[in-house]
Amino acid sequence: MQDLDSQTSILLEDEALRDGLQIESQLFTVAQKIELFKLLKSAGVRRIQVGSFVHPKIVPQMAATDELIKALGKQHDTVISALILNDKGLERALACSVPHVSMSVSVSDTHSRKNARKSAADALDSMVDLIKNARNQGLEVRAGLQSAFGCVYEGSISESAVLAAAERMMSAGVDEINLADSTGMANPLTIRSLVHKVSERFPETRISLHLHDTRGLGLANMFSGYEAGVRIFDVCAGGLGGCPFIKGAAGNVPTEDAVHMFESMGIATGIDLKTLMGAVDFLEQALERPLPGRMKKVSSSEPICNS
Repeated sequence: MQDLDSQTSILLEDEALRDGLQIESQLFTVAQKIELFKLLKSAGVRRIQVGSFVHPKIVPQMAATDELIKALGKQHDTVISALILNDKGLERALACSVPHVSMSVSVSDTHSRKNARKSAADALDSMVDLIKNARNQGLEVRAGLQSAFGCVYEGSISESAVLAAAERMMSAGVDEINLADSTGMANPLTIRSLVHKVSERFPETRISLHLHDTRGLGLANMFSGYEAGVRIFDVCAGGLGGCPFIKGAAGNVPTEDAVHMFESMGIATGIDLKTLMGAVDFLEQALERPLPGRMKKVSSSEPICNS
């Protein structure tokens, strides 16, 4: 099991450029995406998921992911990551030389059919083969399990089903498993329970959490995961995001809120909160609306700091 005291800092992966923008109807240009990337990097974000390799007709916002990654080039101190869901996506990822990829499937059969147009079993079989191929090509792969804490279409998801899927992905040679609360149905107790079981089954594997704030428990679930030993969390500047194939899906945990929570407890994130607000400002101005992150509202009325 991951030791709570084994690390004094955490890694926050910002996914505003992928999960955050994918449901936005207003298309961002490559130049705008580069600007957002620079703002996140300057704040100290060390891993940024910049897009996904999906068909542009299905997710138009992600059409220029290849161009964006090529424009960003090699980065120092910041890992560029992207999401891959199929063979074509892997082909595109290799062509633009992205160094780190996330490759995920849903544990929910209904969600899998809506999201990947395959049953959960078939999607898992295909993904295991795809991960092996990606690893053979030298890519660093994070394997993900969507709807691991519940599905709005099917209800609760058994922990045994998640563990079985995780075992298949581990056999493909990954060293990080991402447990995704895609529907925002988790609570601190279910987070703790599943993280403990995955940690016990795969003690050498890094666990990361992808949490949504659909029901207002995002930060509570994040801290529960931290107490259970998780040290890698997905976040989105401003609290953007949500899966287009899940009814009622809401945004991710806002990066700025997660930074404030951890830093206020003396847990280092490496991210400067004041600088990060520049990224939130950029998004609010581009989208012409306030975003749900709480620290942006606080910062407008009082000074903020990292500790």
